[in-house]
Amino acid sequence: MQYRGRSDLDARDTLAAIEDGVRQRRQIEVDEIFLVLRWCDLHSSDPAQEPGPRPPGSDRLDAIGGDGTPGVRELALCELAVARQIHSRSARALAGDALDLRHRLPRVFERVVALDADLWLARRVASMTRDVAFESMHLIDDAVSAAIGSQAPSRVIELVEAKKIEVDRTAHEERLAAERKRRYVGVSRRDGTGLRHVIARVTEGDARSVNAMVETIADLIADQPDCAGMSRDELRATAFGWLARPLDLLVLLAKHDQVPDAAALLEQLERLDLTQLRPRAVVYVHVHQAALAGMPGVARVEDLGPQLLSQLADLLGHDHIRLTPVIDLSDQVSVSCYEHPEAIKERIHLLRPGDQFPHASSMSRRLDLDHPVPYSPHGPPDQTSTRTSQPLGRTNHRAKTHLGHRATPLPTGEVVWRTRHGLCRIVDSAGTHLLDPTEADALTGDNPVDRSLARLVHRHRTGQLDTEVEMQRMSVDDAASDPSPGDGHVDLAD
Repeated sequence: MQYRGRSDLDARDTLAAIEDGVRQRRQIEVDEIFLVLRWCDLHSSDPAQEPGPRPPGSDRLDAIGGDGTPGVRELALCELAVARQIHSRSARALAGDALDLRHRLPRVFERVVALDADLWLARRVASMTRDVAFESMHLIDDAVSAAIGSQAPSRVIELVEAKKIEVDRTAHEERLAAERKRRYVGVSRRDGTGLRHVIARVTEGDARSVNAMVETIADLIADQPDCAGMSRDELRATAFGWLARPLDLLVLLAKHDQVPDAAALLEQLERLDLTQLRPRAVVYVHVHQAALAGMPGVARVEDLGPQLLSQLADLLGHDHIRLTPVIDLSDQVSVSCYEHPEAIKERIHLLRPGDQFPHASSMSRRLDLDHPVPYSPHGPPDQTSTRTSQPLGRTNHRAKTHLGHRATPLPTGEVVWRTRHGLCRIVDSAGTHLLDPTEADALTGDNPVDRSLARLVHRHRTGQLDTEVEMQRMSVDDAASDPSPGDGHVDLAD
């Protein structure tokens, strides 16, 4: 039954439609998980048993599920990720959970297939119990299958935690010791306002000490002019930032007699030039040539996004900033060797900072650099260039090399991908977009008119096309490169 746009439903019918929608959603998820399991079954043979040489990085059978589940060819998960339009690590997690449900939690899986429980909760149970031995899993399976779908998700999760302790107390003690080794401090992704979460996993004692110091600093800075009108949460957030500036914090504590011999310590600190003790920082800023020409423009700071100069001062903790132009990325650089020199590596990262495999999300300077067109020792000169080379994660790079996925760079900077089973994608500065084979053929064909028209259609469909500007700028033979015109970056160092 279709309910979209139905304004004639009364309260009872609306609730009935919502309940029906839950079952429809669960059915779709069940159908999808069986397709994922089928993909795993199709790629469960061991490539090491196949005849012929095995070059470095070849495919291998990987145990992605828990004890008692069959292996899956590692590189096959990359193409599954393309079909699912997700990162390969997400595809790996999905396939591992599916195998765990089928082989280690069959009764829980039955509840999911019967549409009595949500797949996401069953997957959570699977991931939580992956380290439990197969012979103990039936105890967890029996208990959870009786609760999932009827108990609240939080209670199901608590039940799983309790059952894990019950089935193997020794293993639980070992997990506690292992968890202490997994302490960390991390930073979340930047949100749309330039703020981030600092996430720490520390001992109870350290957590209490940090919290107490934040409270103390918040009290001390509350009467400062730049903190006037701040709420307690804002004061605590500002105080937390002071922990990253220990010298400034020591001065603050000394001024408020929060340390022994505060007066003498403060006198010594005032004799020092604290600016010389601040850590140096280098910040890459990408600037369009329009901004360099004095036109309105926004700078993009690497790993941070759009930023104002005042935000950079907040980022560095001071306003001692030196602007140093470094690279004009409109210049195309190439060399006639297989290896990528450091100068070209730097330019490629600044032009294309992320993994260029379809739907990938990694943003790192530690990605592999790939020749989309395989390098030939007897080929033409300048095969290694900023125009065509692309960053790829190691697993995605191996999948391209050993499974026959094709990546075709376009003269205008995009890359058209074809997997070995015929999935087509185009990766450009706006991300990954689906293509049908006809569009892929037109974009990579020999006819310049077809190439230009196909690119115009693609850019229009993905909202990247300013029609008048594009028609004036693009030549029909699309011979000019246009990956990121006038892009550059600026080095900010103290």
